[in-house]
Amino acid sequence: MRAIKQFFATSNSQINLGLFLTTFILLLSILGPWLSPYQAQEMVGARYSLPQTGVLLGTDYLGQDVLSRVLHGGISIVWMSLASSLLGLFLGVILGLIAGFFKHRIDQVIIWVADIFLAFPHLILVLLVVSMLGRDKWLIAITVAIAFVPGVIRLTRGLALSISKHEYIEVAEMMGYPYHQILLREILPNILTPLLIHLGTMLSWSVALLSGLSFLGYGVAPPEADWGLMVNENKGGLQIQPFSILIPILFIALFALGANLLAEGFGRKFSRISESNKHA
Repeated sequence: MRAIKQFFATSNSQINLGLFLTTFILLLSILGPWLSPYQAQEMVGARYSLPQTGVLLGTDYLGQDVLSRVLHGGISIVWMSLASSLLGLFLGVILGLIAGFFKHRIDQVIIWVADIFLAFPHLILVLLVVSMLGRDKWLIAITVAIAFVPGVIRLTRGLALSISKHEYIEVAEMMGYPYHQILLREILPNILTPLLIHLGTMLSWSVALLSGLSFLGYGVAPPEADWGLMVNENKGGLQIQPFSILIPILFIALFALGANLLAEGFGRKFSRISESNKHA
C-alpha cells in the first residue's frame, strides 16, 4: 500500500505520455464507428482519390473512404491485442506459479514444454496454426496468447522460486495452509509488479504481431476494416494515395508506443520506489 501511495504521489512524464497515447487509441477504436462519416465497406468515389471535400483522407484501392475505414479498423486490433495479452499472462502465471512452487518433476515437465514452444518464433507459430485452422478472430487471439505463455512461465517461475525461499512461505506450509492459498495470497501479490510490467510489453508485441498477420494476409479477413489489413490492401497505391497506408501505420505505431512507454515507465518508477524504501 505504501508503494502504491508513493507511485501516485509523484508524476512521471513517460507514464503520462504512454497513458495518453493508449487512451487515445482505445477511445478512437471504441467511438470510431459512431464518428465515421460512411460505412466501412461503402464505395464513395474513384480508386485512390486524393483528399477532398467529403473524403478528408481520400479513398482506397476500391474507392472506399479511408477515414471511415480507419475509424472502423481499430477495434479489432485493440480487443485482440488486449485479449491475447491478458490470456497469455493468465495461463503463464498459473503454470509458472505451479512450476516455481512445486519444483521437481512438475517443474521439469512444464519448463520442457515451454522450451519447445520457445523454440518457435511467435510469428511462425501463429502462422502455422492460423493457416491450418482458419482466420477466426478468437482463434488468432488465442494462438497469439499461447505464443506468449512460455515467456510468462519463465518469468513467473523465476520470481516464484525466489519468493518461495522466504521464511514466511515455509511457515505457511508448516501450518498446513492449502497450496492454492499460499500461491494466490502469499506469492502472487509479491510478484505482481513485474508481471504487470511484462503485460504492457506483451501488449506492444501483440499489436505488432497482429498487424503483421493482417499485412501478410493471415489476420482479419477482408472486406472487414483492420489497420494491418489496410496496409496490405493499399500497398500498391502508396505513391498515388499514401494516406490509405500511412494513417493506419501511424495509429498502429502510436498504440505500440503507448504500451511500451507505460510498461517501461511503470518498471522504472517501481524500481525507484523499491530503492528508496530500501535506503529509508
